[in-house]
Formats: sequence, structure tokens, C-alpha cells
Amino acid sequence: MNSTKNTKEARAGFLYLVLASLFIAALVACNLIANKFVLVDLGFAQFKVSAGVLPYPITFLITDLLSELYGRKRTNAVVLSGFFATVLVLLILYLGHYFPALSNSPVNDGQFDVVFKNSWRVFSASMIAYLAAQFLDVRLFHFWKGLTKGKHLWLRNNFSTILSQLVDTILVTTVIFIGVEDFNFIGGLVLDGWLFKALVALVDTVLLYALVYFFRKYFSLAPGEELRF
Repeated sequence: MNSTKNTKEARAGFLYLVLASLFIAALVACNLIANKFVLVDLGFAQFKVSAGVLPYPITFLITDLLSELYGRKRTNAVVLSGFFATVLVLLILYLGHYFPALSNSPVNDGQFDVVFKNSWRVFSASMIAYLAAQFLDVRLFHFWKGLTKGKHLWLRNNFSTILSQLVDTILVTTVIFIGVEDFNFIGGLVLDGWLFKALVALVDTVLLYALVYFFRKYFSLAPGEELRF
């Protein structure tokens, strides 16, 4: 009996590490490619967004999955870990900028600065928005979970994500472009970014249901039961 319990806890711990790693990887990738703006054409609609928006919905999918399987405390720990990982990346980028490139370096100082010269602003904007939006997402997810007594996963997934994504998009876009672009430009990016994120959130509901169903069955969890390790 204890052996089975220990095996289950070990697997739960491993899954937690995997999800946390994927979360941090997606978060760091968002910030590294955020300086490039792209047009996403879905046929029925077009969105002008930062390339960093493309992997960002993955972070909300993972926090919702963590919230459902591990609870609020464990999920907030991953959110904080992502913050510290991003701060470390920012410091590493600063070191890359501080030391001059060799004459035969494949990437010279000018090329490096074109990509990362305003990384401090992008990362600062991202971290302000990130902390506000992710903690809001977790709080709203558990609020709706308690209100619906653990039922209607689609409701807490979408309501928490869409509202927190709105906060994230407003904050990160405003901090990056305030004083640089006019409010019409900023407002357009906010609207496109939020609508794109909201659309992805609606689509990934199916994936969230599938993942929650699979892992609850795999770990033999009762309704409302959370993983412990």
C-alpha cells in the first residue's frame, strides 16, 4: 500500500516538474521574441500582435491545469518561479550587452542591440503584467471552482483566463509603448492582442478537458481531489 502511494507521489512530483518547466520555457520564450510584431491571419480574422503573444497562452493553459490538479499554493509557486527565471534571463542579456563582441564574432554589438536593446523595457512590462495577470488567473480560477463546487471546468478556465489576459495585455502593451506611440496605436494592439488570446483560450478548453480527464484517470483522483507529493 505504501509502495503504491509512494509511486503515485513520485509520479505526481515528476509531472509537476514537467509542467513547471514547460511553463517557464514558454514564459522566457515570450519575452525573448516579444520585440517582433507579426500579423496572424486566421482567414476569418487578422491580428497584429507581438510574436511573444504566440506562446503566451500556453502559460495560462498550464496554470489552469496546475490549479485543477495541484491546487492554488502549488500553482502560485510555479508563477513565482517563472518570475525569478525571467529576472535571471534579463541579467544574462545585460551581461551579453555589457561585454563587447570580438571582431570575428558571428553576432556583433549592433546586431545584438537591435534585438535586445530594449529588453529591459520589454521584460519590465512583461513582469508587471505577468505577476498581476497570473496571480489573478489563479485566484479567479479557484473562485469559480469554489462557486461551482468543482463543476463546470469550462467556465472557470475561460472566465479566469480571458479576464486575466485582458489585464495582461493592457499592462504589457501600455508599459512598452507609453511615451513612444500614441494611444490609438496602443489601443489597437491591446484589442488585437486580447482578442487573439481570448480566442486561443476558448479553443484550448478542449485540450484542458482532455488533459484533466487523462490525469485524473491516470492518478485515480476523486472529483475535487488534488495531487500531493
